[in-house]
Amino acid sequence: MEPFATNLRRRAEQLGISNAEVARRAGLSDRRYGNYISGRREPDLSTLVRIANVLGASVDELVGMNLSEQVRTTEELFQERIMAAIKALRSDDLQRVAIMIEALASARGNAAA
Repeated sequence: MEPFATNLRRRAEQLGISNAEVARRAGLSDRRYGNYISGRREPDLSTLVRIANVLGASVDELVGMNLSEQVRTTEELFQERIMAAIKALRSDDLQRVAIMIEALASARGNAAA
């Protein structure tokens, strides 16, 4: 159970989100999620899948079944953080984010030219 708790904490840290935010996005109370990250309890399968989705990880990664440790670049970690945050947004927020990202990409393209 301890590797699972450690993996939950580590993955949230990689994404730059708090445990409370993971709990909120997964539809769990802080107390319930706290039991998981402290190693006192284990979630049922459907809860585990929701948590994995929020953290952008596979269930295997969270429970420690991933035998090969994947090394991620800084860019990949930023992209994962962005994708995890996007999953928590509503449609109107997503539209704003799309506009901002397109503006950044356009500015980057113009600077390279």
